[in-house]
Amino acid sequence: MRLKNKVAVVTGGARDLGRAISCQLAREGAKVVINYFDDEQKAHETAELIRAENGECIIAYGDMTKAADADQLVKKTIEAFGEEIHILVNVAGGLVGRKKLVEMEESFFDFLVDLNFKSVFLVSRAVVPYMREGATLINFSSLAARDGGGPGASVYAAAKGAVMTYTRSLAKELGPQGIRVNSLAPGVISTTFHDVHSTPQIRQNICNATALRREGTAGEVADLVAYLASSESSFLTGTNIDINGGLAFS
Repeated sequence: MRLKNKVAVVTGGARDLGRAISCQLAREGAKVVINYFDDEQKAHETAELIRAENGECIIAYGDMTKAADADQLVKKTIEAFGEEIHILVNVAGGLVGRKKLVEMEESFFDFLVDLNFKSVFLVSRAVVPYMREGATLINFSSLAARDGGGPGASVYAAAKGAVMTYTRSLAKELGPQGIRVNSLAPGVISTTFHDVHSTPQIRQNICNATALRREGTAGEVADLVAYLASSESSFLTGTNIDINGGLAFS
């Protein structure tokens, strides 16, 4: 119960990595706000998983690429759990689709940047005024930010690279207030992301190139998030932690 009575906001918290993180933070004692956008049913399912283990949570709809929705997420959080937010996990993001340079419309470029980078800015801006010393922000980057991503993932990779840089900048800005900021760069994690965007052969090839010869699990990522959210990581800030089973080394 390292996070007992802490309030945690998880964007994209209803499924896959977000679900695992929401559930793990609740197991550690946090009161969790599960943000969702396109699948209310999965949000309710995640909430039921938490409540089945006697955890506290609410679900909160919102498009985190919109400032008004980010502000509304914070409003719902403080109405439910009080005026202080201790943990923010910016999971919301996605590849959406693979497009090469000459195939990419300006609108698609803008959408990917908004989804993967602007959302981090908007939610962080809304949450930080409710944070105090000891609070922590955890952003999600990607291995793609390290290596440029796979075919057709250039803008996704660039946006995730921006998250890495922004994490370092916010760590410097918020450090004097005692607020820590870190990010994760997952490799291939067994979720619906790769079910949609990677072929079985590509996934097998990646596993063969990984030191541990397997994909990671959402639970393993959630364990790392819980550590970063806890006081056990109290001298870690500005880091971008690779969790990829030895697929690549930064």
